[in-house]
Amino acid sequence: MNKVVSNVTEACKGLESGMTIMVGGFGLCGIPENCIAEMVKLGINNLTCISNNAGVDDFGLGLLLQEKQIKKMISSYVGENDEFERQMLSGELEVELIPQGTLAERCRATGAGIPAFYTPAGYGTEVAEGKETREFDGKMHVLEKAFEPDFAIVKAWRGDTEGNLIFKGTARNFNPMMAMAGKVTIAEVEELVEPGTLDPNFIHTPGIFVQRIFQGEKFEKRIEQRTVRQRN
Repeated sequence: MNKVVSNVTEACKGLESGMTIMVGGFGLCGIPENCIAEMVKLGINNLTCISNNAGVDDFGLGLLLQEKQIKKMISSYVGENDEFERQMLSGELEVELIPQGTLAERCRATGAGIPAFYTPAGYGTEVAEGKETREFDGKMHVLEKAFEPDFAIVKAWRGDTEGNLIFKGTARNFNPMMAMAGKVTIAEVEELVEPGTLDPNFIHTPGIFVQRIFQGEKFEKRIEQRTVRQRN
């Protein structure tokens, strides 16, 4: 049951150019920054990345975008990355924008073994173009398919050697459902502990969904947008 690998290099073995990779996190919170840095180092390219957002210019998935390693982004929000905007407008980057709830459900459906589902979100917009639609109780819905990622890469606050994970705060947003969805799921954690240390009542992702786990060496706690009130 021990799923520990010694470092990020070992954890990322098998990641190759052309793969589809789910990357957890919400904004700059809960992103697997050690694994992203390793992918930059590996130089793999032509990637399809499924993530809520694309990071910022010099952090998160923005680092892969800078090196033009991403071929396609599947996201729900991309407004904080100038390089993303430049590549999208120039046609260098293929982009599939998805309503945030639909993105979350497509991730969850993947992990639950559900091939597709109907949702009213996006009907009558560009989101529905080329997709099957159907009426339920007088309301039109769009058929959305589950994802088919090769790897899912997530970041947790604490994890044990059997792969059980606890996420903290906002990092719990997309990480748990993505952890369920990968053919191979890699978890980097801030603190790695022995089995029995974590309270079973507070485990968000059971170890059955995780194939590789390691303790990250460096975590940067960034604030994406700092807003302050002027003192009276």
